[in-house]
Amino acid sequence: MNQTMTFIATGDSFITRRLPGKSTRVEGISELLKNAEVRFTNLEVTTHDFEGIPGAVSGGTWGIASPNVLKDIKELGFNLVNWANNHTLDYSIDGMCAMEKYLNQYEFVHAGAGCNLARASEPRYLEAPSGRVALIAATSTFHESWMAGEQRPDMIGRPGVNGLRHKEVFVVNPEKLRALKEIADKVPINAVYNRRLKQGIVSKSDNGLFHFGKHLFKEGELESQETTPNQKDMARIVRSISQAKRMADYVVVSIHSHEMNGEVNEEPSNFLVEFARKCIDEGAHAVIGHGPHILRGIEIYKQRPIFYSLGNFIFQNNCVSHLPADFYEKYNLEHTNSVADAFDARSANGSRGFAVMPEAWQSIIPYWTMENGILKELTLYPIELGFGEPAYKGGWPALTRKSDIIARLQKLSAPFGTVIEMENGIGKVAIKAN
Repeated sequence: MNQTMTFIATGDSFITRRLPGKSTRVEGISELLKNAEVRFTNLEVTTHDFEGIPGAVSGGTWGIASPNVLKDIKELGFNLVNWANNHTLDYSIDGMCAMEKYLNQYEFVHAGAGCNLARASEPRYLEAPSGRVALIAATSTFHESWMAGEQRPDMIGRPGVNGLRHKEVFVVNPEKLRALKEIADKVPINAVYNRRLKQGIVSKSDNGLFHFGKHLFKEGELESQETTPNQKDMARIVRSISQAKRMADYVVVSIHSHEMNGEVNEEPSNFLVEFARKCIDEGAHAVIGHGPHILRGIEIYKQRPIFYSLGNFIFQNNCVSHLPADFYEKYNLEHTNSVADAFDARSANGSRGFAVMPEAWQSIIPYWTMENGILKELTLYPIELGFGEPAYKGGWPALTRKSDIIARLQKLSAPFGTVIEMENGIGKVAIKAN
């Protein structure tokens, strides 16, 4: 392993507009990015010339941008891209395949989606000056039909994402569990499940789990929500890590995850914490999380960083040029309405959603150094994305020294035992000696 490697990462790049020429707003960010050898972002939109059909489901907005925005992402300095997320198949398989074509055209190292499960889950490699870096990417937030399928000798695989599924069980006290069972006896909420039991299509659980519709419950005095990663998906990702650590100096795992801890969006779901630590246990040198569009805490686990969410980097989800009829129908709009009407309807003219969430318009850019696989230094640069600006102007990042961003991250990271010191608005993670 080479002595030193420098990394920088950002969260979601939901870019739908071209970067203005000679923009002073991002000039400092581009210089910062290019100081590192490994420069990562999550590409949160599909990039093609409407070369796919709008899917029946989307990531919320049918995210699409001209492939030319990849030129701006490239010129900013990024060389490593995740594209496994809840927008990958907004324009179905053809749109996904077109996006891959353009990512290749602009010579990005990208991971997380592909023509079958093997391609979607395989490591991709960046040849950096100081060594070779592997990227493995996955998403836990996706429609079930988006999961890539395995290739067989006698059947082609299905294009899609490298999905990390998870199991969710709600723990309730004995009285509440009895009440649920009484309800299930009176109304046919379990009718399909019960019929499948009788037909032998499914087997009755013997571990105390009770089906209530699509949800699982079990008895316990401490009422809670338990989530665990799907073991088959976890094993597949571990195999990719095993391969990558023998083929590269450093291994980076990217995970797109909206799932939260109960109703607390600032905290990752338990399965994500288990997943991230398992990746480090198996040889990953960093885990980069993104998805909820806000910051989550940082954990230094076995002297390697886990970023549970880096929030937004570029956020222009209200500047998509065209939307399918499904989006308009959701807000009772007609064919005569425009995209501006649709976005105004979704945000109630800027009075709800991300428009009133300042935390969605503030984030950080971490810059870290590793030597022989061990974290040596981690600096956190705060950014703002233009909260309150018109949609057609906002969404570009700018470096800032506002102390409240680092102060919020200090609180989010404290439960993981991470100490963040602050000087002049910039954060510095205190690295504990082994």
